[in-house]
Amino acid sequence: MEKGIHIEETKEYGGYSFMLTEREEKLLQEIVGWEETYFQYELSDVKYTYQKWLQAGMDQLGTKRQQKMLATIDSFLFHLQAMIQHSQYQEEANQRLITQAKVFNPSIEKIEDIQSLSLEQMNYIAEQQMAKQRLVSFGQGGVSGFGGIILLGLDVPAMLIINMRAIQLIALSYGYNVKKPFEMIAALKLFHLATLPKEMQARAWDELWAEMGNGPTDELFYEGSEEITDISWIQQPVSQVVKASVIMLLRKKLIQGIPLFGMAVGATVNYSFSRKITEVAQKFYQKRQLLERDRKNE
Repeated sequence: MEKGIHIEETKEYGGYSFMLTEREEKLLQEIVGWEETYFQYELSDVKYTYQKWLQAGMDQLGTKRQQKMLATIDSFLFHLQAMIQHSQYQEEANQRLITQAKVFNPSIEKIEDIQSLSLEQMNYIAEQQMAKQRLVSFGQGGVSGFGGIILLGLDVPAMLIINMRAIQLIALSYGYNVKKPFEMIAALKLFHLATLPKEMQARAWDELWAEMGNGPTDELFYEGSEEITDISWIQQPVSQVVKASVIMLLRKKLIQGIPLFGMAVGATVNYSFSRKITEVAQKFYQKRQLLERDRKNE
């Protein structure tokens, strides 16, 4: 127990019973307040019409083609995440995180040991990673804003890599090894959740938490559903196509020979996209830490 911090009486939030320190209770209250506001969304008439149009287009594909398309997307995301995890760049990032955590606790030797740190220390590490990934996303959006066909074509896969990696780094910052099957699927489902249309995120958030409570999280094999994407998720790639169209229209608006308007749109949209994803990911892993710490105190 930290000096000067005492354990509060047991309290309940969202069906869970907690026995937390004052600081942890304050953080939990902030997360609960965030859940109550972040997932509130009223569907506008324009968005409703857009969704109906998109759904009508998907229905024309037929059930079998839809299933085949979703299976292909899931397979692509699995392989993309595996590629990121096993890259030299990611291995170096893991070591940097461990080195950074050693500043707070010299006995830390592996990612899982990071969970021995206080939540404030883990938050500090995670927020540094979030800031870096948002900056990368901002820069990548600016580059795509030049409006070239090749750069715009690379925008969607680049955004997938940047934001999937951001979630992995946040998970690592809270001591969760994303090379384990359970953590790998959890990170993918979190990515899916954070990139869904806003009005669909609340249900996905509840479903993910229900799955978190179904059993141990350190098994060698993942026993839950491995399906990641659904038809509603297709709206996100469509949104990226809309962004690319806007950039193409703005590429002719030059200031001293540079398409600044297109670059501004690309950088702003990509930064906003990454900010939302990293925000949801941090709240998820913060709350998960609180749940697990409470279970250990039982």
